[in-house]
Amino acid sequence: MQDRNQAHRIRKRISTALTLLALFIIMLIICVPGLWIVLNSFRPTVEIMAKPPVWTPSFTLEHYRAMFGGAGEGGVPVFAYFRNSLIISVTSTLIAILIGMAGGYTFARYRFAGKSSWFVGLMIFRAVPGVALSLPLFIVFARIGLIDTHLGLILVYVAMNVPFTIWLTDGFFRQIPKELHEAAEIDGCTRWQAFWKVEFPVARSGVASAAIFAFLTSWNEFALASQLTRSVGSKTMPVGLLDFTAEFTINWGGMCALAVLMIIPALILTFLVQKHLIAGLTFGGVKG
Repeated sequence: MQDRNQAHRIRKRISTALTLLALFIIMLIICVPGLWIVLNSFRPTVEIMAKPPVWTPSFTLEHYRAMFGGAGEGGVPVFAYFRNSLIISVTSTLIAILIGMAGGYTFARYRFAGKSSWFVGLMIFRAVPGVALSLPLFIVFARIGLIDTHLGLILVYVAMNVPFTIWLTDGFFRQIPKELHEAAEIDGCTRWQAFWKVEFPVARSGVASAAIFAFLTSWNEFALASQLTRSVGSKTMPVGLLDFTAEFTINWGGMCALAVLMIIPALILTFLVQKHLIAGLTFGGVKG
C-alpha cells in the first residue's frame, strides 16, 4: 500500500512538472514576437535585414535617437502622438466604463421589455469588424466635420467599447446578491447610495478589469484611426508607425523602437492593476 501511494505521488509530480514545462513553452512562444521587436529596436538596420538572421546582435540606440530627431534627421513627433493616444484612450475609456456600468447594472438588476433582444443586439454589434465600419464612419464624419479630431475617435472607441463593458460588468453585478442593496435600503440608504457604497466596492475589481480591456483596445487600435486621422494633431501612436514607411523601403528599426514605446505604458498599467485584473476576471467568471 505504501509503495502504491509513493508511486502515485511520483506520477503526480511528473504530471505537474510536464504541465508546467508545457505552459512555459507556450508562454515562450507567445512572448517571442514581443521580445523580437524589443531586440530589433536595439539592432543596426544591417543586422535586422540580414539573412540568415543574426542571433548575436550588437547594441545601438540609433533608432531611438533618429526617432527623437537625432543624427541629423527630422525625427517623429512621438510626444504629440503619445499625447493624442493618451487623451483619446483615457477619455473614451472613462465614458465607456460609465455607460457600461450603468448598462451592465440595468441588465443585471432590472426586468424590462425586450431585455434579451437588446442584450443580443449589443453583442452582435460588437462582433462587427471595425474595418467594415471605416467607410460609413468616414462618410458620416466628413459631413459633420469630425475627421481628424480627437472627438471623432473618442466617439468611435466609446461605441466599440460600450457593448463589451456592458457584457463584462453585467456578469460582475450578477454575482452580487440582491440582498446586499436591499439590506442597505432597509438601513436608510437611497438606491444610489446602496449602489455606490455597497455594490460598487464589491464589483470594483471587475470594473477595473473592464476598464483595462477598454483602454488597451483604444490604445492599440489602428484600422479606424488610420482612416479618421490626418495630421500630427490627431494621429495616435499606432498610426504614427506609418511614418517609418516610404515608397520603396520600410524602416523596421524605427517601427520597432516606436512599438516598444507603445508597449511600455500598457505594461506599466497592467502591472499596477494586475491584482484587480486577476480578481475581476475570477469574480466575473461565472454568471448567475
